[in-house]
Amino acid sequence: MQAIVETLFDIVYLTTVITLGILMMKGNRGNKQYFLFGVMAVLLGLGDSFHLVPRAIALCTTGLQDYTVALGIGKWITSITMTVFYVILYYVWRIRYQVTEHKGLTFAVYIFAIIRIVLCMFPQNEWLSAHAPLSWGIYRNIPFALLGLLVIVLFFQSSQQKNDHSFRYMWLTIVLSFAFYIPVVLFADTIPAVGMLMIPKTCAYVWTVWIGYSAMKSNE
Repeated sequence: MQAIVETLFDIVYLTTVITLGILMMKGNRGNKQYFLFGVMAVLLGLGDSFHLVPRAIALCTTGLQDYTVALGIGKWITSITMTVFYVILYYVWRIRYQVTEHKGLTFAVYIFAIIRIVLCMFPQNEWLSAHAPLSWGIYRNIPFALLGLLVIVLFFQSSQQKNDHSFRYMWLTIVLSFAFYIPVVLFADTIPAVGMLMIPKTCAYVWTVWIGYSAMKSNE
C-alpha cells in the first residue's frame, strides 16, 4: 500500500512542479523573475527525480535495501540541486523587489551555497552506504539552513514592506519546508516514521512554485 500511495504522490509532485516550471519559462513574456522561477521549478523537479524515481522503483520491486547506491546518488544530486534552487530564489527576490545594492547579501548566499556543496562532496558523507553518518548529515545542512533562513528573512521583510499580496506567504513556504525537513535529517534513521514528514515538506515546495506561477498569471 505504501508503495502505491508514495509512488502516485511522487508522480503527481514531479509532474506538477516540472509542468509549472516549463509554463513559467515559456509564458513569462520577458519577465526575468518568472523565467528564473520556471528554471527553479524545473530544477527542483529534475533534481528530486534522481532520488524519487529510484525510490519508487525500489518500493514497487525488491525493496530499498537493493537500491542503496542509486538512492545515495539521488540524495547527493538532490542536495546539490536544492542548494542551487535557493540561490535562484534569492535572485528572484532581488529582481522582484528591484534590489541593486546589498552586495554583502549576495556574498553570503554564495558562501553558504559553496560551503554546502563542498561539504556534500566529502567522502565522509558515505552517500552510497545504507548507514550514512548522522554527523555529516548535520554538517552539510548547517550552511543549507543558514541559506534558507536568509531567504526567509528577505522575503518576509520585503513582502511586508512592499505590501506584496502575491508573495506574502513565500517566506512561510520555506519555513514549513525546513520545519518538516530538519526532523527527517535528525531522526529518520532511528525513527523511520519521521520520514513521512517528507510529504508535507514536498507540499510546501509545491506551494512555493504555485505562488510564482499564480503571480505570473495574475500579471497577464
